[in-house]
Amino acid sequence: MEQESSTRRTIVKMLKTSGPLGVSEMAKRLSITEMAVRRHLNTLERDGYIDSHIVRQSMGRPMHVYRLTEAAEDLFPKNYHTLALDLLGELGDEETVGKLFGKRKEKLVQKYEPGMEGKSLEEKVEKLADIQNANGYMVDWDRTENGFVLQEFNCPISQVANRYGDACECEQQLFEELLGADVERTECLAKGDGKCVYRITPAGKAK
Repeated sequence: MEQESSTRRTIVKMLKTSGPLGVSEMAKRLSITEMAVRRHLNTLERDGYIDSHIVRQSMGRPMHVYRLTEAAEDLFPKNYHTLALDLLGELGDEETVGKLFGKRKEKLVQKYEPGMEGKSLEEKVEKLADIQNANGYMVDWDRTENGFVLQEFNCPISQVANRYGDACECEQQLFEELLGADVERTECLAKGDGKCVYRITPAGKAK
């Protein structure tokens, strides 16, 4: 099983470095049968990491050529957080960085607020969870006696949030504006907790 996984990783790396390839060429490079290559390709295609298209040749039958999908980019190391931290560091003082996060929050409000119009608080919480899940936050939510609780088990910007608390503060403000409710953060990944937890209650209602 480990060997099969290793072969698939080799195929992905091969497609990344060499571009689209046919089955016969991959089999030749890997020194395995074309049938074995197709088995690995079927798994990668099922998982959404590759797709294929037909290339017509001057001689012979058209050939299926395989290439990586956009989803496959997540399989390769990224270092975006280092770039982000470097750029934020160039801005200088904390006040300037705070204003930058504030502007980002306002843009997100403008982007998502129209989708909240006319919804009940519960519907807004559900919509917010969908938004955050789409952005990689691994969100779960539930009703409570006084309102709702929203939990984030992943933070895509955790390295930035660890350095700049304004990132977390602006997220809480974003939630308050989108939901039109009171939002209290009781746990925070950036502060060493296992997740971010937000307790949501109707505006002005005692917790």
